Amino acid sequence: MSDFYDILVIGGGHAGCEAALAAARMGAETLLFNINLDSLALMSCNPAIGGLAKSQLVKEIDALGGEMGKVTDKTAVHFRLLNASKGPAVQSTRMQCDKQLYRLTMKAAVENQPRLHVRQAMVEALAVEGGAVAGALDASGHFYGARKIIVTTGTFLNGLVHIGTSQTPSGRAGELASVGLANQLKALGFDVGRMKTGTPPRLKASTIDFSVLERQDSDADPAPFSFTTRALRTERLPSYFTGTSAETHRVIRDNIQHSPLYAGVIKGVGARYCPSLEDKVMRFGDRHSHPVVLEHEGLDTQEVYAKGLGNCLPLELQYRIVHSVKGLEQAEIMRPAYAIEYDFVQPSQLKNTLETKLIAGLYLAGQINGTSGYEEAAAQGLWAGINATLALQGAPPFVLDRSEAYMAVMIDDLVTRGVDEPYRMFTSRAEYRLILREDNAVIRLLGKGCALRLVDRAHVNDLQEKMKKIELGIASLKSVTVKPSPEVNEKLARRNSPAMTQPTSLYGLLKRHEIAYDDLRDIPGWIPEPDPFVQKQIEIETKYEGYIRRQFEATRKLKEQEKKKIPPDFDYMQVPGLSNELQAKLTRIAPSTVGQMERIPGMTEGAMSAVLIMLRKREPASAAPTEEAPI
Repeated sequence: MSDFYDILVIGGGHAGCEAALAAARMGAETLLFNINLDSLALMSCNPAIGGLAKSQLVKEIDALGGEMGKVTDKTAVHFRLLNASKGPAVQSTRMQCDKQLYRLTMKAAVENQPRLHVRQAMVEALAVEGGAVAGALDASGHFYGARKIIVTTGTFLNGLVHIGTSQTPSGRAGELASVGLANQLKALGFDVGRMKTGTPPRLKASTIDFSVLERQDSDADPAPFSFTTRALRTERLPSYFTGTSAETHRVIRDNIQHSPLYAGVIKGVGARYCPSLEDKVMRFGDRHSHPVVLEHEGLDTQEVYAKGLGNCLPLELQYRIVHSVKGLEQAEIMRPAYAIEYDFVQPSQLKNTLETKLIAGLYLAGQINGTSGYEEAAAQGLWAGINATLALQGAPPFVLDRSEAYMAVMIDDLVTRGVDEPYRMFTSRAEYRLILREDNAVIRLLGKGCALRLVDRAHVNDLQEKMKKIELGIASLKSVTVKPSPEVNEKLARRNSPAMTQPTSLYGLLKRHEIAYDDLRDIPGWIPEPDPFVQKQIEIETKYEGYIRRQFEATRKLKEQEKKKIPPDFDYMQVPGLSNELQAKLTRIAPSTVGQMERIPGMTEGAMSAVLIMLRKREPASAAPTEEAPI
């Protein structure tokens, strides 16, 4: 007996859920595997979605018809707008969720999705025939046929958990590692490496003295992640701030030999931007304290996430570290901190659709590609799910350029540059971040989500009405002239804005940094727009009009370079003047466009010119007119 599906998704984390949902919604009969269905969409580490640069990914996932934003809105218990005092390009929403409620809500979405089937099983091997996937075998030997396979295994490939000298094969504390599939990927010829991440201890809330800690309450009037959300849940949980002490640092320094990270036991590469507590203490000896943030993991649990206390020391030392922190003197550890090593596949072996170059029909998404973070994984899962389904349908691939989305920046970075440490999204990675804001993701991508049949047309119609209101609102501001007067200047003074000395438009007044859209209500001639979304877009487009225009102009070169395709069979070994290193790198990466080639590390102007000359020499032969073709 065997089963056959259009698409198999191996791994039910954030990447796997988005991949499977997208494929099923686009019409593919899809089977989602997870080793344990009770851990489907489990938040393995922190209880939050979003954050700096990550919220842009969540908003983009949502605009394309993904599920992460909707589930977060339904399960969030703490809301913060980060960088609220800075410009809109770097403002980011972060929502702290009830972890179990998040898991159950996403699980319900997956289980109730038509054409999406769910199976608890350990996939041991892929079936590959003629250089293409044909299916997969589970640990019981059962065969599942498939036309496409998406692997989203997270930290489970040869996962190894470290706590002191204890080493446990595990994909996550308490769960089995995937060994057979990891070994097969190596045997198939993939370039596989090792990475390392970790998670801090979970503490019992009733044993923490919150009264001596700094409390942070949720924002009073938060905005949702999803454009479809009409109301957020009303339950709220605070966060708390404390910090490590001199005693914390002394315990770590005196016992650093017991850390597998410093004993040379851990070989995987960790992230520089997210060091463990041992790393912070040893690398930054001049720091007397490091921040610790305590976040409740849910409404109905005692577990508290101790951000900043991540380490892989023995449990007895973990207790000494925790008890050395203000407010945690009597804290009980419910789950110890640990480090985990796992296999990843170097992502430069992928096409920009996330299909592997080595095996046709095989797609990789999430931490298997060397990334870090729920949001990065979910965005890749959605991207892979969409492209695998489009390939089944014989449709052109779904590929965005770096000026269109944060997720496109991430995908391009991965497949063009590869990774040498866990990849995390930062606003600094996006050259066009002023036009890739979280607030305009729906404007940028909703139409594309509709074209993919992942977003209802009614939502696009609603957005188009809002766009008309934005255009009319800006025109209205430009049309109203305000003359200097004592009354107007008094109102401006109340907002610390300079007095008017000559007539100007409401549009001109709104361009002032200190004047917000609502501040115009006291100025004669202003017609208020009630829709908060429209208000925000009017204000941003007005204040940053010159900067936005220049960024749009800068994208023209990028788009021109992305239009110049490089044939997949182009032979870089025949290009004179290229170094052996560049020839090998270009052959391995096989850039699909001139723009992608230009972004490959090590490319010089001379190398670019040499390749472009050879490409032009090929053009007459490939573009020679036939008798039927118009000249």
